[in-house]
Amino acid sequence: MARTAGDVNKRKIHSYYDYSLLFLILFLVCFGLVMIYSTSSYNAQRIYGNPTHFLEKQALFAGAGILIMIFVSKIDYRLYIKNLPIIRIKPITLLYFFCLLLQTLVLIIGPDVKGSRRWIDLGPLGRFQPSELTKIAVILFTAYIVYLAPKKLDKFLGFIRVVLFITPLLGLIVIENFSTALIIGVIMVAICFVASKKKAYFIISGLLFGALGSIFVFFVSYRSERIKVWLNVETEPKGYQILQGLYAIASGGIFGKGLGESMQKLGFIPESHNDMIFSVICEELGLFGAFALIVLYILLIWRIFIIAINATDLYGGLIATGVLAHLATQVLINIAVVTNTIPSTGIPLPFISYGGSSIMVLLFEMGIVLSVSNQIKGER
Repeated sequence: MARTAGDVNKRKIHSYYDYSLLFLILFLVCFGLVMIYSTSSYNAQRIYGNPTHFLEKQALFAGAGILIMIFVSKIDYRLYIKNLPIIRIKPITLLYFFCLLLQTLVLIIGPDVKGSRRWIDLGPLGRFQPSELTKIAVILFTAYIVYLAPKKLDKFLGFIRVVLFITPLLGLIVIENFSTALIIGVIMVAICFVASKKKAYFIISGLLFGALGSIFVFFVSYRSERIKVWLNVETEPKGYQILQGLYAIASGGIFGKGLGESMQKLGFIPESHNDMIFSVICEELGLFGAFALIVLYILLIWRIFIIAINATDLYGGLIATGVLAHLATQVLINIAVVTNTIPSTGIPLPFISYGGSSIMVLLFEMGIVLSVSNQIKGER
């Protein structure tokens, strides 16, 4: 039946809020807390005399992150690129230079942990990893640069222009943290690739970045050693953690040993609640649990993709694209490392691995994506 003009005028227009995405985020955070308790309770009891030591700390950061996510989701993301009233500077410009300052400070005053300077000691609050905050800065700043002149990306020089803006942040990170620099590079390239109508020059760019990355890998002793360990994980002493992780995956079978029943977490996998947590998930919940978790990540990425393609403007779409690239890359690298598909590197599993900086930054990013979804107008 044809609708009259009066019927059209009566239609209610409302702001769209992706509650499906919100539910997936909260479910993953809660699942992560359960797995952190399962994987860390033994070592927490042995070291600190409190089986919930790591759970309590992670729950505190997760709770704060959820509050930040909800608050950020109510802020119009376009405010990040508008001048502040008094100082007449854009928030993303302040964030960019703040991250530059933090990345410089971490190289000067950051504590040496296992041969690397990646954290700033905040005393009772623990350690903060500035490179996590830099991921947000790169997403927002790259999207803004592209948003100002998207047609320039149709030429290779336009892409180089974006690279020059991001290089200072990348250069400071790659000195101590190649894996995080790789993720940030992927975020930058993904945003540019989506916005560009010409794709051919990205092949040349990929080769150049690959060659540059190889220099940072093969000409740094401890990074090149990881490739040797990766190729000979059974015989190399430093392949112990990966080998124990593979044992955990193999022993889990189809449906696993049951939640809390892992043997490898009892000291065989060092700090099993961190980057290697996926192997314990496979052991306790089996391939079925691992597959279910991967499906949840796919659904989360799909929801972000839907928001990206329906965003009200290019800037919002590019922000969602950057967050999608960050999440997808981090999931792929973590699972690939745990299964020994690629050489070992320290990348946490999003929302699941223990780490305050990581989960708070991820939830901040999810808040920005929800803010983009909140601006999408639909018909009730």
